Amino acid sequence: MRPDPDFWRGKRVLLTGHTGFKGAWLALWLQRLGAQVTGVSLPPATEPNLFTLAQVGPGIESHFCDIRSPQALAMRVRAARPELVLHLAAQALVRPGYAAPLDTLATNVMGTAHLLDALRGLPEARVALVVTTDKVYRNREWAYPYREDDPLGGHDPYSASKAAAELVTASYRDAFLAAQGMAVATARAGNVIGGGDWAQDRLLPDAVRAWSSGQTLHIRRPRATRPWQHVLEPLAAYLRLAQCLWESPALAGAYNFGPLPHEAATVQHVIELASSAYPSSATSYENESGGPHEAGWLALETAHARQALGVAPRWALTTAVARTMNWYRRQHGGADARALCLADIDAWEAQA
Repeated sequence: MRPDPDFWRGKRVLLTGHTGFKGAWLALWLQRLGAQVTGVSLPPATEPNLFTLAQVGPGIESHFCDIRSPQALAMRVRAARPELVLHLAAQALVRPGYAAPLDTLATNVMGTAHLLDALRGLPEARVALVVTTDKVYRNREWAYPYREDDPLGGHDPYSASKAAAELVTASYRDAFLAAQGMAVATARAGNVIGGGDWAQDRLLPDAVRAWSSGQTLHIRRPRATRPWQHVLEPLAAYLRLAQCLWESPALAGAYNFGPLPHEAATVQHVIELASSAYPSSATSYENESGGPHEAGWLALETAHARQALGVAPRWALTTAVARTMNWYRRQHGGADARALCLADIDAWEAQA
């Protein structure tokens, strides 16, 4: 499952969303593998942000471009002449989806359609991977890990937009892209943690903000259960899937990536692990019944990825949380963000 430098070296890769949390990590990894990366994204959405701190831009061809603009995006795609496309650009949060549903739909649904349409007629492009989310499923709040062939849905605008992106991707694959020799897949990853995320309404970034300023962290729904994983786990899975699609286009389709179903954990458990690795970690657990709807229980069945791709998580939740909190502590103490990321990649590859 370790990414193969011999495969990636010299490959022309179009990476959307390279200024985001996962995108910046992936851009660094692709640089180290020797890929020729073209990044297309909006400017970084937070301050601080990993893209700037880890100096991601100088190592790739970086362009600020709104995927909601089909003409501008198509121009960038044609200029990049990609052989592989990794689509991570998105409005990626549930609560902002409630605040701005039309923007969320425009970015996640039409932005995806604009990218796929721009790939029509490009003979060099052989693989396209569209990253969605574990929240694409019609969540029935039952103790059952969702499989790739379960019904799609979405109570909130973010989840619905990602489910719709799945349908758009399948349509473009079946109607256009498969016929021109492009293998197209979607990746549905569980909740991701790792150093360098400063987005609002994400669990560990919220914890670090509160604890580093001496404030109490307020947890709205401590019993909510999610398939948590370190950011390097899904990124390695994306790279593995892309390589497998290049070699075996028949593997095109949808894939879940995450921990084993029984390893889904509550918010409170994750915070307890994090607080043990961080000083001055005061926390208040609440039981918020109001506010916008959020799923209470969610787990993924990942057997398809294990069997078809040989993908399996390497870092247990305890390791993932410990490395995440260590990253924030060291960066807050003055350590270089890029060096911290590369050290985590080194450790992950060594264990894999």
